[in-house]
Amino acid sequence: MSEVICIVCPIGCHLQVDEQNGYAVTGHSCPRGEAYGKDEITNPLRMITSTVRVSGTSHRRCPVKTAQAIPKGLITQAVRLLDQVDLAAPVVTGQIVIKDICGTGIPFVATRSLPLVNTLP
Repeated sequence: MSEVICIVCPIGCHLQVDEQNGYAVTGHSCPRGEAYGKDEITNPLRMITSTVRVSGTSHRRCPVKTAQAIPKGLITQAVRLLDQVDLAAPVVTGQIVIKDICGTGIPFVATRSLPLVNTLP
C-alpha cells in the first residue's frame, strides 16, 4: 500500500493506492483523484520549468517549460539538455527551444517573449 497526496485540486486528498489489488485507490474525493493516484504509482509525470541562456536582449535568461508532462525519471536528463542551449533574441512565447526531450516527442518551449535589443550606439 502506497500513500500519495493528490495535487489535482486544492483539497489535497490523502490517497492510499493498493498495488496488490489492481492499484485500487481510496481516500479520493473525486474521479480525478482516483486517476491521479493510480498514475502517480504506475507512471509518474512532471512538468519542468527552468531557464536557458539568451543573448541580444535585456535579460540574460529566458524561462522555458515542457509543453506536456514528461516521465519523472527523465527530469535530470531533461534539465541537463537545457545547459547546452544558447538562444539569440528575438525569442517569442511558444518558440520551441528543444524539439524532442529524451525521445518523448515533447518539446521545451519559451514562456516569455524577449525582443532584440540594439546594443550599437
